[in-house]
Amino acid sequence: IDPSSWSGSESPAEDMERMSDSADKPMDNDAEGVWSPDIEQSFQEALAIYPPCGRRKIILSDEGKMYGRNELIARYIKLRTGKTRTRKQVSSHIQVLARRKSREFHSKLKDQTVKDKALQSMASMSSAQIVSATAIHNKLGLPGIPRPAFPGAGVRPFAQQAYPIQPAVTTAISSYEPTAAQAPTAPAWQGRSIGTSKLRLVEFSAFLEQQRDPDSADLNCNIQDDTGAFYGVTSQYESSENMTITCSTKVCSFGKQVVEKVETEYARFENGRFVYRISRSPMCEYMINFIHKLKHLPEKYMMNSVLENFTILLVVTNRDTQETLLCMACVFEVSNSEHGAQHHIYRLVKE
Repeated sequence: IDPSSWSGSESPAEDMERMSDSADKPMDNDAEGVWSPDIEQSFQEALAIYPPCGRRKIILSDEGKMYGRNELIARYIKLRTGKTRTRKQVSSHIQVLARRKSREFHSKLKDQTVKDKALQSMASMSSAQIVSATAIHNKLGLPGIPRPAFPGAGVRPFAQQAYPIQPAVTTAISSYEPTAAQAPTAPAWQGRSIGTSKLRLVEFSAFLEQQRDPDSADLNCNIQDDTGAFYGVTSQYESSENMTITCSTKVCSFGKQVVEKVETEYARFENGRFVYRISRSPMCEYMINFIHKLKHLPEKYMMNSVLENFTILLVVTNRDTQETLLCMACVFEVSNSEHGAQHHIYRLVKE
């Protein structure tokens, strides 16, 4: 396995390649300076997606044009709401929010020494950095922002040895067929796992590991300092044939591939079957940044709005014959269950 085999964009700033070109046109039937709830929501989402970048420009590969952060935020608002905000209006709104946030921080700081230090540090920060929750907390050395409580530990949706997979929901979806539970006499995994006659997925775990406690894994924890943190994925497949498999993991945003990782794994014969285990494969920088920015959105509905356009595609092929053995698409939403992360499995079928 080659951990450095990620290819493609490594910046979430390239997520919005499909956005409209009309961000600087006059507003249509919308009062100057009015920021309705839907515009404010899209604005907050864009702040999380596009980190402060100073005077640097970002090139959209689709167009070959260079854009500043405020232009990209304006384009994002246009795409999400159909309403136009110019980059100058975005800049003004950021400045207003920065002043408001500065006052809030000052009012919460009781210790005069800490307050003086905060004032000194914030004097050197731009409005964009002040508005950015991550930047201001890192700069001032303040505790992390309390996040909404999401119960549950690490995301391990297919770790069948830890707990059995529950039958998928019974609500019918057009072109999709929920997998059904089999009779007790059938193998435990049959009908409740992701697989084909040649290959099946028996474990898929995404986790966050910190140096001080390597046994814990919780993507929902509030981390003040990510130094030394490890974001990884472990997956395991089984087959009745001895093959060499190639696993492609593609991250897609707005229907376009952003980054891809390709790994090759050889079979090991265990207990009468061939096992392929990709252990502790590191996440790419893009995914780590995406998780950070997503967690700093203030509301669950904002997170889900971003996740609507985010997909991970896994394709496993036989390296020697190029036969596709397994294809899985993952879509996400924030869990509302008191039991933590949940999942449903659907099989694509022909009508």
